[in-house]
Amino acid sequence: MDKLKQRILSEGRNLGHGILKVDGFINHQVDPQLMLEAGRALAERFRGAGATKVLTAEISGIAPALTTGLALGIPVVYARKSKPITMPDAVFLTTAPSHTKGRQVELMVSPEYLGPGERVLIIDDFLATGQTIAALVRLAIAAGATVVGIGTVIEKTFEGGRDLLTELGVPIESLAIITDMHEGRIVFADE
Repeated sequence: MDKLKQRILSEGRNLGHGILKVDGFINHQVDPQLMLEAGRALAERFRGAGATKVLTAEISGIAPALTTGLALGIPVVYARKSKPITMPDAVFLTTAPSHTKGRQVELMVSPEYLGPGERVLIIDDFLATGQTIAALVRLAIAAGATVVGIGTVIEKTFEGGRDLLTELGVPIESLAIITDMHEGRIVFADE
């Protein structure tokens, strides 16, 4: 997606240590038109996967997951990081390290919204180390669901996340693939 790459180059900031700040259009303030286009692009790549649900993590994954679900015409479930009183006592729960928070975070999904027989497409904002997506995979498996694909808006290949997830044997698609962020650079795979 050329428009996404242009926004990353013009507005994204390489903060060092593999952290890419895209808060102005993806992670804090969301550009709805860009997310709609990203969702359509991800949906197109997974149209034949037969997904029945999109699964993501709270909060940054919600925008691309929602627009992907909209384009596919399927519901979106997001793993929550804290348990509201409306959630049942028994939930699917796992943890994942947060690169930007510097600590472990809990991810939980209610069995009301994810269960056996579901075909799950995991969508997130970033694929970096793959730990958050691996946690979402664990939640889907715990629910008895089948993961049919993984899609992300931005991938940082130098953090090895794809290698961690390849063993799942499902398609992995990213709209913008960054191969290098050394010395303040942002280099895309196709450059």
